Amino acid sequence: MADKLIFYTNPMSRGQIARWMLEEVGAPYEPRILDYGTTMKDAAYLKINPMGKVPAIVHRDKTVTECAAICAYLADAFPEKGLAPDPAGRADYYRWLFFTAGPVEQAITAKHFGIEPDVDQQRMAGFGSLAAALDTLESAVADKAFVAGDRFSAADVYVGSQIDWGLQFGTIAPRPAFEAYAAGLRERPAYQRAKEIDNALIAEMQAAGTAG
Repeated sequence: MADKLIFYTNPMSRGQIARWMLEEVGAPYEPRILDYGTTMKDAAYLKINPMGKVPAIVHRDKTVTECAAICAYLADAFPEKGLAPDPAGRADYYRWLFFTAGPVEQAITAKHFGIEPDVDQQRMAGFGSLAAALDTLESAVADKAFVAGDRFSAADVYVGSQIDWGLQFGTIAPRPAFEAYAAGLRERPAYQRAKEIDNALIAEMQAAGTAG
């Protein structure tokens, strides 16, 4: 029981990223579906994540939140799965995993909220501008199957999820490099299993009137 892995999520959330990573790992996990505004804000869950947000995992009595951290943690916790490069080869792995979790997501969120930094503000904003962040992200995946070397890694789960999500919902403009990179990742069995699980949960919630 010491290795029990509990996964707190909502299928209509960034929990889809963690779900994909868990499916890549292939270890048994116990999903706990939380609702926005109710169980996600309960005192019991706030002890796990005081932000009242998902996803979170509890493994070996330790809590990990934030999708990029969950991906990196699981890759290290299950090294036999080969989801992280050897330590000497992790420069691109760390670089693009955290670039996407930081500047790219910040830039997309700012744009969604109608915030466009002027030239002076771009010097202070970590992402600079949305155009700069997306141009840099494109350089990371152009003509590549994987973002950090010649094999799939946890960085592809996170980077790929953000690109896949952005293309689907229009927060990232289509570019050939993004579309080709995402298309390859969508063929992974673990990606497909994760989507099937979350899509089924979303359908159940919508039928019950509890989605959103």
